[in-house]
Amino acid sequence: MAKVDIVMGIYNCEEYLAKSIDSILNQTFKDWRLIMCDDKSTDKTLKIAKEYAVKYPKKIVLLENRKNMGLNFTLNKCLTVANAEYIARQDGDDLSMPDRLKKEVNFLDRHEDFAIVSTAIELFDNNGKWGELYYEEKPAKKDFLKNAPFCHAAVMMRRDALSDVRNYTVDKKLLRVEDYHLWFKMYAAGYKGYNIQMPLYLYRDDRSATNRRSWRNRINEYYVRKIGYKMLNIPWYLRFYKYRPIILGLLPKGFYEVLHRKKLGGGNEK
Repeated sequence: MAKVDIVMGIYNCEEYLAKSIDSILNQTFKDWRLIMCDDKSTDKTLKIAKEYAVKYPKKIVLLENRKNMGLNFTLNKCLTVANAEYIARQDGDDLSMPDRLKKEVNFLDRHEDFAIVSTAIELFDNNGKWGELYYEEKPAKKDFLKNAPFCHAAVMMRRDALSDVRNYTVDKKLLRVEDYHLWFKMYAAGYKGYNIQMPLYLYRDDRSATNRRSWRNRINEYYVRKIGYKMLNIPWYLRFYKYRPIILGLLPKGFYEVLHRKKLGGGNEK
């Protein structure tokens, strides 16, 4: 049994998957197992994943969905196989810095009062790195108001804590915000998390903020905020933040892009 099980839902990421897996193989921390589940890809993603699973049978487990089910279902399927002390995440188009797992494991080993650890991230696309994003070091309930307090793809969690809140909730209304909902559940159950204040994860993202969010995603975020604020007993006079994704979606594209660049601080926001 490995110390860390890394769960990865993969879907139509043939262009990037090999490099993503290689970044895990190149970790300085070696006591890990990668559990991938293909969510019915229509490109060569599954073929590439199978090649790695055959090459590294003791390190990689590959599962398949019979039909496209979404990330929350897919990650839960990975978790049916996971039995490690810690559960880490990674997306099939992202990269982990070589010391990412080592630093996250060291943190959880030394801080038993924390159940979640994530890191700052570097944003990149096919043209290279274009920004950095830092999160509150020790998120409190108030930090759930503006955004999700952790980068989901860079996170590591205690498996017992994750199991205690019954893993991810499978609901179409939670697609693309399944992580935000998970943090609400974990904090409501009394768990807390920490963000390492250095970028240990490279997150693939489009430079245009408006290209990333559909109205369906915004409505789902409104929904998870609405129920999440109740779970954390957020004061009623602060619950107007649940409308934030809707309001941002109504802003003129150019104005929203300016706000997004200001948030990133030209790549050095902290």
